[in-house]
Amino acid sequence: MELKDFREQIDSLDRDLVRLFLQRTELAGQIGDYKRERGLPILDASREEQKLEILEQDCPPALRGELRQLYRTIFAMSREVQHRRSPEMICGLLGRKLGHSYSPQIHAQLGAYAYSLFEREPEELEDFLREGEWQGLNVTIPYKKSVLPFCDALSDTAREIGSVNTLLRRPDGSIYGDNTDAYGFAWLLQRNGIDPKGKKALVLGSGGASVMACWVLRQREAREVLVISRSGENHYGNLDRQADAELIVNTTPVGMYPRNGEAAVDLRQFPNCSGVVDVVYNPARTALLLQAEELGIPHAGGLGMLVAQAKRSSEIFTGASIPDTRIEEIHRGLQKEMENIVLIGMPGCGKTRIARALGEKLGRPVLEADEEIEREAGMSIPEIFRLEGEEGFRKRETRVLSELGKRSGAILSTGGGCITREENYPLLHQNGVILWRKRDISLLSRKGRPISLSRDLGELYVERAPLYERFADHIIEETDTVEEAVEKILEVLA
Repeated sequence: MELKDFREQIDSLDRDLVRLFLQRTELAGQIGDYKRERGLPILDASREEQKLEILEQDCPPALRGELRQLYRTIFAMSREVQHRRSPEMICGLLGRKLGHSYSPQIHAQLGAYAYSLFEREPEELEDFLREGEWQGLNVTIPYKKSVLPFCDALSDTAREIGSVNTLLRRPDGSIYGDNTDAYGFAWLLQRNGIDPKGKKALVLGSGGASVMACWVLRQREAREVLVISRSGENHYGNLDRQADAELIVNTTPVGMYPRNGEAAVDLRQFPNCSGVVDVVYNPARTALLLQAEELGIPHAGGLGMLVAQAKRSSEIFTGASIPDTRIEEIHRGLQKEMENIVLIGMPGCGKTRIARALGEKLGRPVLEADEEIEREAGMSIPEIFRLEGEEGFRKRETRVLSELGKRSGAILSTGGGCITREENYPLLHQNGVILWRKRDISLLSRKGRPISLSRDLGELYVERAPLYERFADHIIEETDTVEEAVEKILEVLA
């Protein structure tokens, strides 16, 4: 067949897909009408999960992750169609460049309203706020101050902070503005046992999030609140003056994906520090939080704040109270969904097979560190060892892990020796839960594994076991089959 013949077949299939898409969309709308008439919620998460499991039975294992991604998009579009056909509220997130946002996913679990992403340029802002079809909005960069002139009324919190991240269009058409970021930040402090009262706090950054954080810290009776910026009286060049700081709050994007691994300050400069907060939530553990963890300092990341402020926003949108327990439930669910599952263990212990089985079971992408190293190098691992030695291989491995570790929601199978470099730990831990697969050394495969072939496995295990234990969040003890290992992992992560 010629290329044009393949393209003609693709074109024919696309026409069929459009026809089926329109039919499915119409049926989704009719289902929405049916649910509205009977007072049923639009979102039925258990039904969607059951549907995915049924569809996976007709799909090759290698494509199940892509199938899930496709149908989650279709489900989300169907819900939006259903919301549009109903008299329910239209809400969303307003910003300039939104990219990926967890807000629709969070709000789908909070209220019976459509929630969309509204990307608008500055010149479009006034028309959208005055004439756009919306009842409730969350507002993000760069419009938290820009929307102030359009608000007919403000909450005391928004007025005092001087920025708005939540808007409500009232029945009379007037616009009410609030700042629910303050609620989310206060919840984050309380939930993690970080009490500012009587303490000296440093707030890194001078933007809108910094102003909000300073306000909350003062409300919580911090003894002193200082803003650290790149210029001005208090800046990063004279931090030695602030060595007595007891609380550090990062409101800058330093360390945020894709610039993982960066930190605005070194916590060792602050021997009295008793709390660290980073409003960044991707990665789950920024370099700042990883250092706080290493030093044994109580710390908190920004995901919980995101969920808490969404809960308060939803209450403003609907006028209905939502129990605080929903924050914990949604936060925990998001954490599990975003977190990588990282497998470590001796060479030949079955990490690859377990990772693939987990990927099929959970519908997650599977990342193989050794495969990526070979792809990047353009040669096999034995060839890398032969030409560059173990040191050359380890450098390549760290470089690959620095990229794979930035991913979210994946299954990551690592090489058996990745734990020999301490710098690999934060790369794996920043977004992942690390599982050590223990296996009797007599059952380990040596094929294609240079170090296993050149060393006594007993000696290698004695040398590496403390390192595996150091890296691991959980240990998956000896299991006979891949299926048993997968079940144990699911139990541990439940």
